[in-house]
Amino acid sequence: MYDILSSLQTLLNLSFHFSDSITGGVMHATSHKIRAKRSKRLAEALKALKTNLTLTTLDLQSIEVGDDGAQALAEALKSNLTLNTLYLQNNSIGEHGAQALSEALRTNSSLIAVVLGGNSIRVNGTQALAEALKTNSTLATLDLRSNSIGDNGAQVLAEALKSNLTLSTMYLQNNSIGERGAQALSEALKTNSALITVALGGNSIRDKGTQALAEALKTNSTLTDLYLESNSIGCYGALRLAEALKTNSVLSSLHLGRNSIGDKGAHALAEALKTNSVLSSLQLRGNSIEDKGARALAEALKTNSTLTILNLEESSIWIKGLLAFSEAFKTNSTLTILSLKSDKCVDKIALVLIESLRNNKTLSTLNLGYKSIVEDDGFQELSEALKTNSSLITLDLQSNSIDDNGVQAIADVLKSNSTITTLHLPNNLIGSNGTQMLVEALKSNSTLTTLDLQNNSAGDSGAQALSEALKTNTTLITLDLWRNSIGFDGAQALAEAMKINLTLTTLYLQNNSIGDNGALALSEALKTNSVLSTLDLWGNSIRDIGAQALAKALMTNSTLTILDLQRNLIGDEGVQALLKVLKTNTTLITLDLWHNSIGDKGIQALHEVSQAISCLIVY
Repeated sequence: MYDILSSLQTLLNLSFHFSDSITGGVMHATSHKIRAKRSKRLAEALKALKTNLTLTTLDLQSIEVGDDGAQALAEALKSNLTLNTLYLQNNSIGEHGAQALSEALRTNSSLIAVVLGGNSIRVNGTQALAEALKTNSTLATLDLRSNSIGDNGAQVLAEALKSNLTLSTMYLQNNSIGERGAQALSEALKTNSALITVALGGNSIRDKGTQALAEALKTNSTLTDLYLESNSIGCYGALRLAEALKTNSVLSSLHLGRNSIGDKGAHALAEALKTNSVLSSLQLRGNSIEDKGARALAEALKTNSTLTILNLEESSIWIKGLLAFSEAFKTNSTLTILSLKSDKCVDKIALVLIESLRNNKTLSTLNLGYKSIVEDDGFQELSEALKTNSSLITLDLQSNSIDDNGVQAIADVLKSNSTITTLHLPNNLIGSNGTQMLVEALKSNSTLTTLDLQNNSAGDSGAQALSEALKTNTTLITLDLWRNSIGFDGAQALAEAMKINLTLTTLYLQNNSIGDNGALALSEALKTNSVLSTLDLWGNSIRDIGAQALAKALMTNSTLTILDLQRNLIGDEGVQALLKVLKTNTTLITLDLWHNSIGDKGIQALHEVSQAISCLIVY
């Protein structure tokens, strides 16, 4: 251990700043997050744990910490009194590293969340952590997903849970836990009075393991969220869960996605919903549910008064099932989110289900993405229904191959609908003409606050049209134009709009081609704009000239808090310019420079300036 600490201490002399000023300078009073990178970052993190008196969150994910690094961290944690959240996922930590961390947990009194997902702690490492849980009285969240702990690991954790009084959230997804492991955890749940959330997705608990969990639910009085997706659960497992739901009085969220419960399982759950008075979210995506199952669930919705979220994506629901939901909507007054996205439903959704939206007064979120609507007539039906609907707030139509013709119907909705605030249209075929149609609607619409056009083809012409709308629109807060083939002309037009617009706070322009000239134009706008708080320019071929222009804008701008410049071509000169202005700028809290072309001079500048700034720098 001495050799490990000695070598890491040597690295401290070469380390550089990577986030909040962890060794001095002005710092936020709340959580301080460090995003670390490789061994130099680990060394500085170790130093922070020993000297920083306000550090509460340490993010060391994916930096190859390994067992040696975990052991060094464990030593530091034994005396640290401030850290409450530690992220160590994807770090090649094995049994020895887990054992060292377990020793630290026996004495540490500040940690409340430890994330170890994506490592290789296996059974022996899990055994050590389980022993620590028997005496630790502060840890509330433990994430061990994807650690190959198997049934034996689940069993030792189950034993610890019988005496532990503080752990409330446990993530065990993708751990090869089978029926025996599920049965052991079920026994623990019968007496445990602290766990609120248990995630077991992506294991192999099957019907027998599900039956054991169902028995536990009949007596457990604390568990509110249970995740069982992708566990090879069939209709028998669903039947047993349904029986438990008839008496359970605390479970509010049940995730059964991507199993094989079929119509029989759906029917059993539907019967439980008729009497259950606590379940608010039921996730059943990808369960081979057809019309019979859908009709049973729809019938339950007529009397159920607590379910607010129902997810039936990737099902094979057709006319009879959709008609049943349409009828249920006439009387149901609680369901707010219904997700039916599936390429199996095709356009019949528009002709059957959408009709019920005309008078529905409760549904607030509707997800009809992924080819749920494929014909222009379907969008027209949707448009007509939403003109009179007064409850829908969020409409998601992603990945529906919507072209400019389909957009016209959606634009018509925006002109008359007065409740929709969020519209998701990513991954469609919307070009400049379709964007122009949306723009015309925005000129009169007074409710839309978020417009998501990711991965379309608005181009410079579409961006120019949107810019004109932004000059007069007073409600749009977030505009997402990720990957829309926008170049300098589009960026320049948006910049002109930003000089006038008084409401847009978030602008995403990732993966376009605005270059230095586009960055220059946006920089000029930032000098006078007084509302934009987030600007994302990820992947736009911005070099030092663009970065220097942005730095000049930050000298006077007093509202921008997040500037994302990931995956550009910024070198040392651009970094130095940005860092220089951060000495006086007091509003920017996050600057992301990850994956640029920073050399030794830039790194040295980052280290020097970090001692006197509070901005989180990621690189």
